[in-house]
Amino acid sequence: MSESQSPKDIATKADEAKANLHDSLHDSQPEFSVVIPVYNEESILTEAIEELVGALEDWGRSYEIIIAENGSKDQTIPLAQELSKRFTHVSYFSASEANYGRALKEGLQRAQGVYAICDEIDLCDTRFYKAAFERFDADQSMDFIVGSKRAPGATDRRPLFRRFATGVLNGMLRVAVGFKGTDTHGLKALKLSSVLPIVDSCVVDKDMFASELVVRIHRSSLNWLELPIDLQEKRPPSVHLLRRVPNVLKNIVRLIMIIRFGRDL
Repeated sequence: MSESQSPKDIATKADEAKANLHDSLHDSQPEFSVVIPVYNEESILTEAIEELVGALEDWGRSYEIIIAENGSKDQTIPLAQELSKRFTHVSYFSASEANYGRALKEGLQRAQGVYAICDEIDLCDTRFYKAAFERFDADQSMDFIVGSKRAPGATDRRPLFRRFATGVLNGMLRVAVGFKGTDTHGLKALKLSSVLPIVDSCVVDKDMFASELVVRIHRSSLNWLELPIDLQEKRPPSVHLLRRVPNVLKNIVRLIMIIRFGRDL
């Protein structure tokens, strides 16, 4: 016959069982997934992921990082492979073409977290992560948060011509499809169970996937808000702005047809 246990021993074992259950739940589903599309990022990928992993480990919430490589011609793929081997919570997948929107969409579809954060490798702004989770924790009905570089209180440190281009795009979206916010690109945080059906319904890719997602959120019944951010990029864009213009214009026309008329080109 085993010795009788004191109430203190029983309580201690109960606490241990609860902690083990908590750990197993975290192992099976992280609290949030970070999805980062990358293209030709060999110069900053390793350092950026190392710093992000360190910051997230210090924060203490369970997480995964998904590197969504798309069509890189440099050493981005082998570096991503190495990072996935070094860090338990880092994975990657590789697409065959340079397509930011398709990579971001697939990354969100692969995500296992309760929440997801859409980030950029030249940002990795955990200040936004923490600000977004303050809102999620305070309001369980919140579905979607945009880190806006144009909202009141935001600071945008990009070159003037890029800030101007963002303003032009926002104006076109307001007129064309009734965009209600101040920013569609960059940092986002979302509740996957609420937003994933809208992610799946998006049809425009490349640079305009993020805009279609935000516009569809605004036209839905989901709860959303914008948080001002301090935008400081670590390097110039990997794809020059002028090279992106033809695809952006084409996809704006597609977006108008889809949102306004319910059909693609």
